[in-house]
Amino acid sequence: MTRQLKMLILVWMDAFLISISFYAALALRFDNAIPAIYIESLRQNILFFVFIKLMVFVVGKMYHSLWKYASISELVQIMFTIFFANLLVMSFAYLAGDINNVIFPRSVYVIAAILDIFLIGGVRVGYRALPAKLNKYKGWGMKKRVMIIGAGDAGAMLVKEINNHSALNSKIVVFVDDDSTKVGLRIGGAPVAGTTEEVPKIAKKYGIDEIIIAIPSAGKAQIQDIVAKCKKTKAKLKILPGIYEIIGGKVKISQVRDVQIEDLLGREQIKLDTNEIRNFIKYKTVMVTGAGGSIGSELCRQILHFQPSELILVEIYENSVYDLQNELNRKYEGLNLKVIIASVRDRDRMEEIIGTHRPDVIFHAAAHKHVPLMESNPKEAVKNNVFGTLNVAQMADKFGVSKFVLISTDKAVNPTNIMGATKRLCEMIVQSIDKESKTEFAAVRFGNVLGSNGSVIPLFKKQIAQGGPVTLTHEDIIRYFMSIPEATQLVLQAGAMAKGGEIFILDMGEPVKIIDLAKDLIRLSGFEPDVDIAIKITGLRPGEKLYEELLLDEEGVSKTVHEKIFVGKPIFTDYEKILKHINTLDEGIRTPNANLKHIMGRIVKTYKVYEEENVKADAQKNENMKIGN
Repeated sequence: MTRQLKMLILVWMDAFLISISFYAALALRFDNAIPAIYIESLRQNILFFVFIKLMVFVVGKMYHSLWKYASISELVQIMFTIFFANLLVMSFAYLAGDINNVIFPRSVYVIAAILDIFLIGGVRVGYRALPAKLNKYKGWGMKKRVMIIGAGDAGAMLVKEINNHSALNSKIVVFVDDDSTKVGLRIGGAPVAGTTEEVPKIAKKYGIDEIIIAIPSAGKAQIQDIVAKCKKTKAKLKILPGIYEIIGGKVKISQVRDVQIEDLLGREQIKLDTNEIRNFIKYKTVMVTGAGGSIGSELCRQILHFQPSELILVEIYENSVYDLQNELNRKYEGLNLKVIIASVRDRDRMEEIIGTHRPDVIFHAAAHKHVPLMESNPKEAVKNNVFGTLNVAQMADKFGVSKFVLISTDKAVNPTNIMGATKRLCEMIVQSIDKESKTEFAAVRFGNVLGSNGSVIPLFKKQIAQGGPVTLTHEDIIRYFMSIPEATQLVLQAGAMAKGGEIFILDMGEPVKIIDLAKDLIRLSGFEPDVDIAIKITGLRPGEKLYEELLLDEEGVSKTVHEKIFVGKPIFTDYEKILKHINTLDEGIRTPNANLKHIMGRIVKTYKVYEEENVKADAQKNENMKIGN
């Protein structure tokens, strides 16, 4: 139907309603016994009354509104327009009455105005409300049955949003809230049926297909507790994000998202000493190596909150850093950003970059970190991790960089793989050069970060999307996890604290069993572990541990002023000895078929060199002993 036709229909409807309201006003005024003189006068003047009112409606732009989206402001507009229209009609009627000697009682105009508001306003409100009602109940039996956890403002707004979006094919059938005073009440027609303790029972009773957690103020612990109860149902689980993510306190359908593993493993928001970090970063030239990686890119985002004078992004892989450059330039107007494509292995290039830009602070995040790949390619691990760190550290010393912060890993503690051994040697380089340099060198050690490139969570998600199986190496394997933003914020805090020579150790919270992690991800994806998606144990990979450690036995640990950051005491400070060891490594790299793992084992005393041949020999020996028995 065209807009012009809709407007014409509305005009004719208004004309009919104006006529009805005036007649009804007379009937009400005279208790349905209208004197014949008034009926005759109305017959003679009604067309004029209608014409006047319609002209006022046109001037008042009552036919320009999109009544499908009408709100209180449009109703107020109707009231004022009808009031003014009735004043003009009354003025005309008094003039006509003086001529015809028939004057309607003044109460008739008041009643007519009230009836106009109800009839004409009612048509427009009905035009808005009827389609929404029809959409709400259209295909009612086929819609997803939704439970909302949280019968507060967010939950109430969410009901309206869902009811107004028929394309979602959803209906709210029940609420759950831990405020017992709300139990038994109704919101948007749906009952508040109980507390979160009763979620499994209520979900079964109401045949729930989907659960939405709508408590924006909830902390991580509360969300974890609610999700644990929801996991006992077969419903798909979604969540409304935290209040800080909701702009202007308004709830939108687009903000509702699937519950992610980060919601379960993440912890309460950490408290930072932002003044200390700001003094560390503000108006400084800051350089980040490995800027395109998971940690490096988030470091860049966090650093920019503290207003550096210049941010230098050093990265060998141009695609990732190109995307980061575009993102940062969009977000920060007038940003002084330098993107440099270079490898930390290239000593001359590092000298050129650091000598030219003279950074005040360097965060060294560039590294090869994939354990199985590095086991097969130990030369590359040594070149990139050890010599890359040495190059950047020595240039930082040469050009008087104020602070150098190495990003390390829990795999450096009692390493069983070449990647961990190289990172431990990087820590030894940093601790030993600190004693010889005016630059303050420090390292920050932490475990796995949620969702980082190559980590287990993206792998599991990909396997689930492909229908499984989800593969893990051992059913008892455990790991520490931390979110990328949390890890990088604590790196900045540790960097601000550093006085030189420290290895900062981040509080990683409680370790997580990887098999439990896999099961949670499968459930959050709407499947049942080992029913819809299989879990397959593949066996430990070369160099892989059942668990990771964060501290060497001899390091000891001290508290810092920040509750999430600890510091290990320096245990290796002989810089000349490190350089001799690195010369040996350099010779090993240049020698064909040299066993770099053995060389690393002589340097990093805690490195338990994985020898596949020895493992096979031990296995065969055990088998022979069984046969002998």
